Amino acid sequence: MQFHEVRFPATLSFGSVGGPERRTDVVTISNGYEERNSPWAHSRRRYDAGMGMRSLDDVETLIAFFEARFGQLFGFRWKDWSDYRSSKPSLDITAFDQALGTGDGVQTEFALQKTYQSGAHGYSRPISKPVAETVRVGVGGVELQETIDYALDLTSGAITFAQPPVAGADVSAGFEFDVPVRFDTDRIQTSIASFQAGEVPNVPIVEVRI
Repeated sequence: MQFHEVRFPATLSFGSVGGPERRTDVVTISNGYEERNSPWAHSRRRYDAGMGMRSLDDVETLIAFFEARFGQLFGFRWKDWSDYRSSKPSLDITAFDQALGTGDGVQTEFALQKTYQSGAHGYSRPISKPVAETVRVGVGGVELQETIDYALDLTSGAITFAQPPVAGADVSAGFEFDVPVRFDTDRIQTSIASFQAGEVPNVPIVEVRI
């Protein structure tokens, strides 16, 4: 995976638009009923970074970032301001925000994830790009200390415990996270005249699988 561990300027992503998309195949049969199937186990996010441009300085920053990524060639981190925390926006992050699994006395590695729950149904999203110094981990209701009790891989979202959590112990975590993305174009078109007239460039961004 060609990926740069650098975040797109958060001040520019703040005004962007976008969110998750799904792919669903819908077939309507002769009696009018539908058969629906999805080839994707996980959703994929898309954004338009052009909506965050507010000045010509912002455009210059965008172009520099685009050139340094060689267009679509290298992926990068993206802060989705509408969804970047393990907790609700109004709450503080704690070590018990998201369930990661249950200890069995043998397993030492657990992956970060965020669960989206609605009624009896939910979806667990893998989190591969946690933000440094925001991750808190708990086992059995007790918060642990990084570098002493566990190690965190910021490039994959994997937590490796020094000692495997005992059987039956709940493993949990709280964190901020970025989305792994790339530019979905090899061309950025801008114009001083159009920008001053209130038009912004279209800068498509798409999530990549890690």
